Amino acid sequence: MTAQLSFPSFSVLWMLSALKALFAAGLMAFLPFSTMAADKFETFVDQARGQSVYFNAWGGSPAINAYIAWAADQLKVRNDITLIHVKLTDTADAVSRILAEKTAGKTSGGSVDLVWVNGENFASLKRQNLLQDEGWAFSLPSFTYTDSAALPALISDFATPTDGLESPWGRAQLVFGYDTAYVAAPPRSAAALSNWVKQDDNQGRFTFPRPPDFTGTSFLKQIALEVVPDSSIFAAPAPADMDSADAMLEPLWAWLADVSSNLWRAGRHYPVNYTDMVRLLGDGEVAIAMAFNPAEFSNGIAQGILPDTVRSYIHEGGTLANVHFVAIPFNANGPAAKVVANFLLSPEAQLRKANSEIWGDPTVLSMAKLPPEDAAAFASLPRGIATLSDAQLSRSLAEPHPSWVKVIEQGWEKRYAAN
Repeated sequence: MTAQLSFPSFSVLWMLSALKALFAAGLMAFLPFSTMAADKFETFVDQARGQSVYFNAWGGSPAINAYIAWAADQLKVRNDITLIHVKLTDTADAVSRILAEKTAGKTSGGSVDLVWVNGENFASLKRQNLLQDEGWAFSLPSFTYTDSAALPALISDFATPTDGLESPWGRAQLVFGYDTAYVAAPPRSAAALSNWVKQDDNQGRFTFPRPPDFTGTSFLKQIALEVVPDSSIFAAPAPADMDSADAMLEPLWAWLADVSSNLWRAGRHYPVNYTDMVRLLGDGEVAIAMAFNPAEFSNGIAQGILPDTVRSYIHEGGTLANVHFVAIPFNANGPAAKVVANFLLSPEAQLRKANSEIWGDPTVLSMAKLPPEDAAAFASLPRGIATLSDAQLSRSLAEPHPSWVKVIEQGWEKRYAAN
């Protein structure tokens, strides 16, 4: 089912007149988007016509690729923008390319106009001044539909303030999928998972993607948050002394040492990414998998990748949750990239993205900020048979400071990369 919204053409002129009316009524103080910003955004729309935007985004999911292709079609018709999906296997590759262009003095005409990013990659881009126009995201017309008070992760990316250098695109939460044909009661904590993996009937039936894959590293962060006695250490930067930081993670390394020989292929090999791991679940090689999209397992069933006996769950204490964004490099085609980012954040694009039959990526929009008919359209979206309810997903854990990513990945590599 594809619902139609009251804002189908995303008319900038309509938004401009509406915002001016709000200003006249004295309501503009409640919105982050001024009439001056509306005038400037209309200029961006004019400048963007006939332009191309190279959108660097992970390309490992057919559903996500199809969604980006739909967005490209819409932008071509509405704004005469050619959106080109540069499919990445690792976002760090795009970050390295942007840095290389800055080092070479390429201040315009960069190869990356828009990049799907969050966490350590965003922190790296911000730290090295590789992004343009602080505050631009807050001035997008679509940003008026968000509520950072209700969802602070909209303006704080893995404990790093966004400062409007990136526009929110979607939400994610780590969920586990299991095949009920093999698993009667899934293990709902790190301790329970360790015990489950070591049971004779379950040996070889669990694995995780090989770090530095995002989902693989996220799984290690999840375990660390559960087994390190004082998880508050992760809210602050990791110690500069790598040995000290690694020592603080000793409970994580002990957990892994306890289970590694009982993993899939005796812990000597790991899936490349979560899509490979989900295929292993579909093939019956493993009985539990994980993903950062709550609709992933419903999508897999709908696509015939997974049997309809698969269901999903989270740990009793909650699982990692975050917001992902799009950012504009310092030397990008800024006006056109902002128009693209604005469309990706629009109610229409967010509704389609949230549809589990299309992608199932949860929206970053506030239902309270939307017109009633649009909020109703979100409420009526189909929910797959393996997708947890919002209430079931309400237990979440904040992402550690991005500096912990390097410590965790390097610690894992020196212990297990040779396998």
